[in-house]
Amino acid sequence: MKIFPVQQISEIDQFTIEKEPILSINLMERAALSFYKWFIKHFPSEEVNLLVGPGNNGGDALAIARLLLLSGRKAMVWLVSPSGRFSKDAEINLHRLKSIDPTCINILSESDQLGLIKPEAVIIDGLFGSGLNRPLEGLVQEVVSQINELPNTVVAIDIPSGLFGEDNSSNNLNGIIKADYTVSFQFPKLAFLLPENEVYVGQWEVVDIGLHPDKIEGTTTNWDYQQANDFKDILKGRHSFAHKGQFGHALLISGSYGKMGASVLASKGCLNSGVGLLTTHVPHVGYVILQTAVPEAMVSVDRSDYLISEFPDLNTFTAIGVGPGIGQKPNTQKALENLLQSIKGQSLVLDADALNILSEHKDLFNVLPANAILTPHPGEFDRLTGSSNNGYHRLQKAIALAQQYKIVVVLKGAHTTIVTPEGQCYFNSTGNPGMATAGSGDVLTGIILSLLAQGYEAPEAARLGVYVHGLAGDLVLTQMAYEGVTAGGIVEALGSAFKQLRR
Repeated sequence: MKIFPVQQISEIDQFTIEKEPILSINLMERAALSFYKWFIKHFPSEEVNLLVGPGNNGGDALAIARLLLLSGRKAMVWLVSPSGRFSKDAEINLHRLKSIDPTCINILSESDQLGLIKPEAVIIDGLFGSGLNRPLEGLVQEVVSQINELPNTVVAIDIPSGLFGEDNSSNNLNGIIKADYTVSFQFPKLAFLLPENEVYVGQWEVVDIGLHPDKIEGTTTNWDYQQANDFKDILKGRHSFAHKGQFGHALLISGSYGKMGASVLASKGCLNSGVGLLTTHVPHVGYVILQTAVPEAMVSVDRSDYLISEFPDLNTFTAIGVGPGIGQKPNTQKALENLLQSIKGQSLVLDADALNILSEHKDLFNVLPANAILTPHPGEFDRLTGSSNNGYHRLQKAIALAQQYKIVVVLKGAHTTIVTPEGQCYFNSTGNPGMATAGSGDVLTGIILSLLAQGYEAPEAARLGVYVHGLAGDLVLTQMAYEGVTAGGIVEALGSAFKQLRR
């Protein structure tokens, strides 16, 4: 699913109006009907209060109020327009509403009036939409602050009022509605996918309002929200006479004294994702552990008893993964430097301590092979690039890093973002908070390594790996609460995740 900047969404709206053709008031009606259908499904009987601003978001709210009243629901409307003026389509919907029940309409002149709203009523936020380009102030900001203090459930139309569609770095964060639900028209907004905005957006869903498919298809964007159908042409099949030699030989360099669990989990993640052969290189202390815990893996033993100090001959491997549990001792740092300088054509994924070493020796960026995959969580990423003010700022840094060094950055989080060397961003739709657990990232490293070894191009391996990893976590969650999700459980669910994706 494409994610567009709000300016492009406006252009798609206008194209739809001109080419469908459809009157803007009728497109507004279609959007209001889509919201209404979502709303009555989730809130079938509650009393409703609607906040109506002066623009088209307010027009949507007025149309929704009319639909609610016509269905027999009790709805109260609060007009919030300090100037007293409304957009053309909002005025039309205001007149339509007055013709049905003028007594439901209240003009809000001071925020204290909101105290009349019953605590059990649902509030629909239709103050301002995605076209807002400056922070709220005056009466409208007071209204937002008052709403945020109320106990009521709040549902935002298209976007929480006061929230900018992309960058909120310069916004007044005290002037943004804190919605429990956001029902977005046709596309999610980029702001929904950034961690600092969760408190405003709440749970979000997208409803189809019938914007013109030709314009959507023909409009380019650097942002995409990846879903299952995006992988139907990427996922490789297997023929009846296939053998293990056709699915790659991966090298995983991992583990150190006290951290062999990371090596085990990454190895299992790799093997459970379809690799033909896996060799895991570990310090001597890890030999018995790996041979016992992961009998499917071959083991290469380092000369060091407790840490990684070298790597085996690389000629037999199609892909290399480095980092889970390796630590940052000087010998290990030197081994990583030598490895990066020795790679000749193999695909590469770096995670965990490999990234921390890279952050201490940034000159190593210059020897990273093209399309190397880095998989940092936000803390590791900030060590690589310096601290970020917010998720939007961090995303811009990830794009710059990927473009500068021609690498793939997998910025892990609630909507893990895969950034390609061209600056294309893919936001992931699978996964859940239960996956915020020790070893989960090690499993992801193993999955991506496996896919690289099988011949997937780096961006596709990263995208597919992240999606399947999250899907496995979601399958685990169907059997238990967040607290019961473990990295080992994610590994065990990988086969089912791939099966579901292939349906």
